[in-house]
Amino acid sequence: MGPARATVLDVTPYDKIFENNKLWAEEQLRTDPDYFTKLSVSQQPDFLYIGCSDSRVPANQIMGLAPGDVFVHRNVANLVNNVDLNVMSVINYAVRQLDVKHIIVCGHYGCGGVRAAMQPKDLGILNPWLRNIRDVYRFHKQELDGIADETKRYERLVELNVLEQSINIIKTAAVQKSYLARGFPIVHSWVFDLRNGILQDLKLDFVQTLHSIQEVYDLTKE
Repeated sequence: MGPARATVLDVTPYDKIFENNKLWAEEQLRTDPDYFTKLSVSQQPDFLYIGCSDSRVPANQIMGLAPGDVFVHRNVANLVNNVDLNVMSVINYAVRQLDVKHIIVCGHYGCGGVRAAMQPKDLGILNPWLRNIRDVYRFHKQELDGIADETKRYERLVELNVLEQSINIIKTAAVQKSYLARGFPIVHSWVFDLRNGILQDLKLDFVQTLHSIQEVYDLTKE
């Protein structure tokens, strides 16, 4: 008996990845024969982007920037948890080694993590992670409970979560010391709208926020 005929189920998206990769690499070389030579030398990004793991929000593409321009960290609901060694290591490396000038926390409307944190439901291993978002709700409960429309309340929690995670970055020693010594990085709060592809700047006042938290979170003594 000969080999079984391939079915449609045998041809998965995974099988196309390496073909797509070769086509992409060839296209880059057609545009710039030295593309990979330059890319392999080093990275000097001006931006650290901390975003959600959601597959619909690709950092470089929505910012219109090329590989090498953005240092990226992503997790469920774009959290900056002070006991998460992953995100803390990324921030420290980006600030102290890469000298990034801007740190962006970017959430997005339609975030499943934020939605899950609004539900009275046991989500197993996700419970301690999403508790960070529930805490954001607790901090802003009066404002959020005053929003009658559930969708608008959900979208406002997305925004407030981004702002709180941005403040968590400002609390770090790496950011405080670098800003004091060099005037950067500046922390920004963004939300991406999946419905139209537009980024919204929440206009976080970095300097005012830094000054407002220094009484408790000052790590520089200056």
